Amino acid sequence: MTVDAWIQHPTECFLAHDMFDSLRRWTGDAIPPGEIPLQHTIDALDAGGVEVGIVSAWHGPQGALITNDEVAAFAAAHPGRLVGAAAVDLGDPVGAVRELRRCVEDLGFRALRAIPWLWGLPPNDRRYYPLYVACVELGIPFCTQVGHTGPLRTSETGRPIPYLDDVALDFPDLVIVGGHIGYPWTEEMIALARKYPNVHIDTSAYTTRRYPPELVAYLRGGGRRKVLFGSNWPMIAPQAALADLAALELDDEAAELFLDGNARRVFGL
Repeated sequence: MTVDAWIQHPTECFLAHDMFDSLRRWTGDAIPPGEIPLQHTIDALDAGGVEVGIVSAWHGPQGALITNDEVAAFAAAHPGRLVGAAAVDLGDPVGAVRELRRCVEDLGFRALRAIPWLWGLPPNDRRYYPLYVACVELGIPFCTQVGHTGPLRTSETGRPIPYLDDVALDFPDLVIVGGHIGYPWTEEMIALARKYPNVHIDTSAYTTRRYPPELVAYLRGGGRRKVLFGSNWPMIAPQAALADLAALELDDEAAELFLDGNARRVFGL
């Protein structure tokens, strides 16, 4: 069994965003233009042996790129196979909390995801804080991006320390998942996962052969309950992301937790 902690089903609006100008330099034709059938994403999960995908909405300062209602429709078309992660408008904190509650209570979403570089706001900005309270009350994790950016945007918002460190200090009950490993600040992200019981790492946007050695060592040992598999589909297909899994030399327990158990616990699946 495998749970993919970070995927998107690419809508035409999502693909039209200028972030793909730089991403296409290294994804090539993996992301075709135009509207993509939902079955294309399901086929990619099947090929990678993924049972459940946490499929994310996207919202930035200019509006929604993948709406929460679109994600709800994806999940409704494949119940239990696709599980929604909400995205909200950080510029409207009160409206954002209301929308997050709607997504969880009415639509069955299991996470909030915010992309700091898209907003130009690190996660310790005051505009996130009402959402952290709501996440704790709703019993869902806050998922975010850590590390450098693939798109041509500042990477500073993805530094784990001090930004995510501040959040974990202020909200000890908040479950946090730092996606995209945190490179080149991987050691900072691992330090936070060691320091805080509720801080986790997901490996989205990296294939197994590109995991930094310090992350592999953490995953094999004391971090086996703190690291979740993610692909970042459609930028990387789950099958490609896991192609060299055996080279990580994980024991049976570490492999099961990495691929399945940690995500089921964190997302309440």
